[in-house]
Amino acid sequence: MTARPGERRRRGGEAEALAARHLEGLGYRILARNHLTRRGEVDLICREGEAIVFVEVRSRSAGTIGDVLETVDRAKARRVVAAAVDWAARHRALDAPLRFDVVAILLDGAAPTVEVVRDAFDARGRPTP
Repeated sequence: MTARPGERRRRGGEAEALAARHLEGLGYRILARNHLTRRGEVDLICREGEAIVFVEVRSRSAGTIGDVLETVDRAKARRVVAAAVDWAARHRALDAPLRFDVVAILLDGAAPTVEVVRDAFDARGRPTP
């Protein structure tokens, strides 16, 4: 059964908050949330060391972490990149190292499973090896 849009937004917000807390625990500093443009959106924008990290948060309530990660296809990655470039240009950060991470959250059971995939895709939206 598919969740209603309001329910999906609520769960998405919860997943993003969980991802932000997890990333902060790993030393990331949250710079912005939900940067939206006509061409795409970035869920979280962070700094880790010198790098500006654009994070796509994906969550599911059933399945495996692999299933969650597979939901970031090339088209989605390209939309994230478009929004990231917009944010970086607006904040004069185009000279900084830019990275694209994905946080996968599996909400199956009492304790969610969280996995961070660093360098999940490149600036062309292609998966990195």
